[in-house]
Amino acid sequence: MTNFREIGEANKQVLGLRLDRMADSASGKTTIDPKGYLTGLNSVVVKSAAEIGDLKRARDLLKSVINTNPKHAPGWIAAARLEEHAGKLADARQIIDKGCTECPKAEDIWLEAARLNNTENAKKILANAVKQIPQSVKIWLHAAQLETTAKAKKTVLRRALDYVPNSVKLWKTAVELEDDPNNARILLARAVELVPQSVELWIALARLETYENAQKVLNKARENIRTSHEIWIAAFCLQEANNKDVEKFVGNAIKKLSMMESALSRDQWIEEAEKCEKNGFINTCQAIVRVTVGMGIEEADLKSTWMEDAENATAHKSFGTARAIYAHALRTFPSKKSIWRRAALLEKAHGSKESLEELLVRSVKYCPQAEFLWLMGAKEKWIGGDVPGARAILDAAFEANPNSEQIWLAAVKLEAENGEHGRAELLLSKAREKADTMKVWMKSAVLERQLGKIPEALQLLDQGLAKYPNADKLWMIRGQILVDRGDTQKARENYLKALKSCPKSVPLWILASRLEEKAGLLTKARALLDKARLLNPKTPELWLESVRIELRGNNANFGRTQMAKALQECPSSGLLWSEAVWLETRAQRKGKIVDALKKSENSAHVLITAARLFWSDRQVEKARSWFLRAEKADADLGDAWAWLYKFEVEHGDEARKQELVMRFKASEPRHGEYWQAVSKELKNAGKPLGEILVLAAGSLPPNTVA
Repeated sequence: MTNFREIGEANKQVLGLRLDRMADSASGKTTIDPKGYLTGLNSVVVKSAAEIGDLKRARDLLKSVINTNPKHAPGWIAAARLEEHAGKLADARQIIDKGCTECPKAEDIWLEAARLNNTENAKKILANAVKQIPQSVKIWLHAAQLETTAKAKKTVLRRALDYVPNSVKLWKTAVELEDDPNNARILLARAVELVPQSVELWIALARLETYENAQKVLNKARENIRTSHEIWIAAFCLQEANNKDVEKFVGNAIKKLSMMESALSRDQWIEEAEKCEKNGFINTCQAIVRVTVGMGIEEADLKSTWMEDAENATAHKSFGTARAIYAHALRTFPSKKSIWRRAALLEKAHGSKESLEELLVRSVKYCPQAEFLWLMGAKEKWIGGDVPGARAILDAAFEANPNSEQIWLAAVKLEAENGEHGRAELLLSKAREKADTMKVWMKSAVLERQLGKIPEALQLLDQGLAKYPNADKLWMIRGQILVDRGDTQKARENYLKALKSCPKSVPLWILASRLEEKAGLLTKARALLDKARLLNPKTPELWLESVRIELRGNNANFGRTQMAKALQECPSSGLLWSEAVWLETRAQRKGKIVDALKKSENSAHVLITAARLFWSDRQVEKARSWFLRAEKADADLGDAWAWLYKFEVEHGDEARKQELVMRFKASEPRHGEYWQAVSKELKNAGKPLGEILVLAAGSLPPNTVA
């Protein structure tokens, strides 16, 4: 017998080949896997022939292998492939023919011989092969593949089944060739007689039978294979396909399977439910979930486990399975607001308008204090154009939550954005009595300001500040009104009072500084920012304003100095790194953006800057991919959406823009320097999100390359 270890060592010396070894657990010896040997040898031969051209050395080695052990098929195959690679196909065929003579029982050598010959010769070779190895399924299948007509293929397979009647693969191949369902059914009926342990064949036969006969087939299949859950699931699907109730059937079947050693675990049943859903059997999917989802879970862990199951199913795009899990969880915990919320979000994202509405109606019956659910129901009605329906939901929400700030403000927004300003003012008046919060006072003042009722707005602000002196937003609105009126001194006094009450409010410090800058008092503006940074250390927004005030004052060098200090104090701020890139010369920006990405941990602000750099270099696809990364990094950043929209207007098509707007509306961003400046502008109050996106994109600076 050939010593494969010696051959391996020789190969390593000659060809640099490293052979894989596998441990033989039975004998405890280490041998060479013949197929691994063949694969390794061929790959190295080809590489050596291509790179070194030392065919003679490889040929001598392989000649030694086949002379040492002529009954070793992989050696003959390797020798033939070497000649094939060398372009000597006739020699390769001659070698493989000798190999077939020496190793007539080796399946692979016959297949290799067929591969090296033309179709007619290959047929003759395989005809000889099946005489030597009539039980070889591979050879029969290859012989069938060589035939060009379906009739000839069927003839070969029928002959093969005479020799190998228990081969599932041969039966399946033969059935797949049948165009006539009756012939396929006859074949399968014979197949299950000869291979009664094949689940696939039983299920295939059942699918071709009528409902009554399919039941008989599956019953007989269960008698032969008692532990097969696949056969039971096929029976469930059969019942559903014929409009039969599957609930009790599933329950009984799973009980029977659970008594056997091969019963599935809870997680495996959920996987099967997902498969049923993907195959269109949603009732079976739901029934499996209802029966198995609680198996083996401690009561204390039920809710958390089910929520994880539903999230996993959603991640697999098995929304019906997730829906069934939530439905079961809600039957067990009907008063859990968090489950209703998740179920509602699933319906909103992947269900129908009707299913979402029905779920929200049920949810508020069980959880009347769940403000989110009321508001979601009202919003869906409003988006659908049913303003009276939205009002009705909010009216019911008021009854259940008379002191809810969110519901009052939602009702106000509904009326204001539908032009019912009088109703909105009346609602706010009542809200200030029943839900007396800072936000209610702020919204009251904002509405009056939007309506041009400035004295009323100031009066409300004064009343609100008397109740909430630390409400920085009330101070900011008051200061902005005074600035708009041109009353700089009163605005200055307002901000001084505000900063005493709210020294930690960064926006207040910035507004106060800008007021002084606008008045031409640059030194005073700088002093305010210096004081702000002392009281609010490590605040990127304050440092950014300090840099920009110098840039606006044409003090670019001092601005760069401030930026260096800023990055020392806030080394991971994407906001600062993004600005720092634009302070560099065009040649230095690429190096700076690499540092920015590393230090800011891929901040959305820096990703936008990277995209803009690619855009300025006219690398459109790269720019798009980086804008999309920014969108994913922070979907709440309105500036990311605005920049992407501006980019698509210039380089995209209508389909891309529409898809972008759909994603944007689903995200409903609230933050961003340019976004907030546009969305909070008085003249844009009440405008739809899509219109504000266009305006925000229009407000962006040009993507210059200077």
